[in-house]
Amino acid sequence: MSTLKEAKIGQTVKVVSLGGNGALRQHFLDMGIIPGTEITLVKYAPMGDPVELRLHGYELTLRLADAEQIETEPVAEKESLSAKKPEKKKIAHPGLGEGGKFHVKGDGTPLPEGTTMKFALVGNQNCGKTTLFNRLTGSKQHVGNFPGVTVDRKDGAIKGHDDTVITDLPGIYSMSPYTSEEIVSRNFVLDEKPHAIINIVDVTNIERNLYLTMQLIEMNVPMVVALNMMDELSANGGGIDVNRMEHLLGVPVVPISAAKNEGIEELIEHALHVAKYQECPVETDFCGKSRNGGAVHRCIHGICHLIEDHAEKSGLPIRFAACKVIENDHLIISQLDLDKNEEEMIDHIVMQLEKERGLDRSAAIADMRFSFIQRLCDEAVTKPHESKEHIRSRRIDSVLTGKYTAIPAFICIMGLVFWLTFNVIGAWMQGLMESGIGKLTGITDRALVNAHVNDTIHSLIIDGIFAGVGSVLSFLPIIVTLFFFLSMLEDSGYIARVAFFMDKLLRKIGLSGRSIVPMLIGFGCSVPAVMATRTLPSERDRKMTILLTPFMSCTAKLPIYAFFVNAFFPKRGGLIMIGLYLLGIVMGILAACLYKGVLFRGEAVPFVMELPNYRLPGVRNVGQLLWEKAKDFLQRAFTVILIATICVWFLQNFDLKLNIVENAEDSILAKAAGLAAPLMKPAGLGDWRIVVSLVSGFMAKESVVSTLEILYGGGVKASMTSLTAASLLVFSLLYTPCVAAVASIKRELGKKWALAVVLWQCGIAWAAAVAVRLIGMMIGAA
Repeated sequence: MSTLKEAKIGQTVKVVSLGGNGALRQHFLDMGIIPGTEITLVKYAPMGDPVELRLHGYELTLRLADAEQIETEPVAEKESLSAKKPEKKKIAHPGLGEGGKFHVKGDGTPLPEGTTMKFALVGNQNCGKTTLFNRLTGSKQHVGNFPGVTVDRKDGAIKGHDDTVITDLPGIYSMSPYTSEEIVSRNFVLDEKPHAIINIVDVTNIERNLYLTMQLIEMNVPMVVALNMMDELSANGGGIDVNRMEHLLGVPVVPISAAKNEGIEELIEHALHVAKYQECPVETDFCGKSRNGGAVHRCIHGICHLIEDHAEKSGLPIRFAACKVIENDHLIISQLDLDKNEEEMIDHIVMQLEKERGLDRSAAIADMRFSFIQRLCDEAVTKPHESKEHIRSRRIDSVLTGKYTAIPAFICIMGLVFWLTFNVIGAWMQGLMESGIGKLTGITDRALVNAHVNDTIHSLIIDGIFAGVGSVLSFLPIIVTLFFFLSMLEDSGYIARVAFFMDKLLRKIGLSGRSIVPMLIGFGCSVPAVMATRTLPSERDRKMTILLTPFMSCTAKLPIYAFFVNAFFPKRGGLIMIGLYLLGIVMGILAACLYKGVLFRGEAVPFVMELPNYRLPGVRNVGQLLWEKAKDFLQRAFTVILIATICVWFLQNFDLKLNIVENAEDSILAKAAGLAAPLMKPAGLGDWRIVVSLVSGFMAKESVVSTLEILYGGGVKASMTSLTAASLLVFSLLYTPCVAAVASIKRELGKKWALAVVLWQCGIAWAAAVAVRLIGMMIGAA
């Protein structure tokens, strides 16, 4: 007996047993890694780990350490080649009102008139769910968060039906409590009790997608299955007998193409009907009596009878609860509130199942579901030949994930993204924004002067609000442009590949490959970097990645570097700039090692991820995303920046007796900076003017230089030594991110974490600046 880790590239093996335990093992089972499954090893990542596998018609990544827990046996060539099945006759799907089995008008228990019908849109990742949601709702969307977690929640009304609300649940693979997205989706269906579920299925990867469909059917909520990408399936020689699939699943099935807006109206009609008349799925026994001796059948039905009263009392669907009890789902078991005798009886029933079936409890349930899916596909699905999309993806991957080409290609792509964002498109748009803000400021300034507005109010509006908010607002084009390119990369499927080949490198500092993208964005701007961590499946990895983004030197610090390098180190400018970026990375690595050993002990989340085919991103989806990010930035960060700007202006312009000051040295801010100056003296930054400039840098890093120039009267170079400049450069590199970034951290992690980041980064920056000063003094630097 060998393990999956020992398989060779291109070799197909059959799973014999699956080791491990807990939620991760359940996740492997839900992904289809069950005894009897044939798995083909496609390739290794460029660094040798993780590995890409093919099973159930889709690609999956797995680390070698996890692959070592999967025992396999080789598959003979003749065994792995399935016999060619006769082509099935394609039958047109009946429309609503044609006497279809699931739509007898007036059947069921109709909802009271005036009821707002609630729908849940559920599906796997990369199945076209966002495209379908946009088709269903148009612009009538509201973006928020699910309670208690930072998982985005989108709500909207179906176009033309204002009495509906559809919620776009996170993309998930199963209803097991492995990720926060899965828990959120499951709790939404169980607790908020939508009137109907719209389950979108990618027909080009139907076996993988139907696993979630079966779990949703078990929840006994009115439901419609939307078979998406039917155009691709037909173009590649495949087909589906929709009526047969309806009969086997017991729910309405509607073929659609969300990208081409085909079948959407029929889907809406079916969804409204099952919701209005509360037509639940036809009771279907997925675990027939004759399958494998009936062991799973007897176990499920026995436990259903045993927990029936508890499930009804807890508001849980009986079949769903019984399957979760067998899988040893502690969240569901605790909700059922079983007594000791009932728990012991369940243990005996499960032990008998494992004995008769020859599989452990979780594997037996997963095998039951995949066996039913296989039978369904045999009867209702005509498998296509290898799709054009998959052939294209293999060719692209030969370069973008090749052993010797993956890293160089990644560097070139990200370099191009940053160049276009910060030097070409984004910079041009930022220039327009700055010009517009400047003209608006000038117009407002003249209007205030002509209206003889009080000087204090005039200063607040022009020097406070317009200067502070305007400087941060000018970065909106940069953020939108950066998110445009990143959304293009993500929707195309490339970001999943980046995580695949960078995983081994990041695992050394306690992270998974998924963290590479937010950290890279951090070199551009910390605000979108923090927001980008929402894609990480693990709360541990998400928090750790957010804490590391301040070490990635953002572009807003470039004016500081450029000014001091040109003024004090003109002959070694390039070397010093590279050194600053490298210092930030090294400090980030050291901080990550510290976090790994103290705050976030344990290993990074296991790297189990599907690799979708490359696809051209939809213009509508990208546009919708950019609008959401821009609106989010303006709504969330703008308010915080506005308040902070007014506070800083007040502190800069008033003394302790609340009199307007003529000299900035007499202001409250100067007095406060004077109190902090002794603390900065060991770092050589004890001048109150330097402290004030650093405080202004909290608002926007670019303002550090302008503040110094004002306070020093244009004589910064004459007033500082090169050693002070070096200390200030290092301190500026590492100290707290700007208020917009801190506001983003506060939104993602809460006030305590945001405050901790500010204090921690300032502490590290102070220590590093002191070290620079001491080293400089030791070598006699002036």
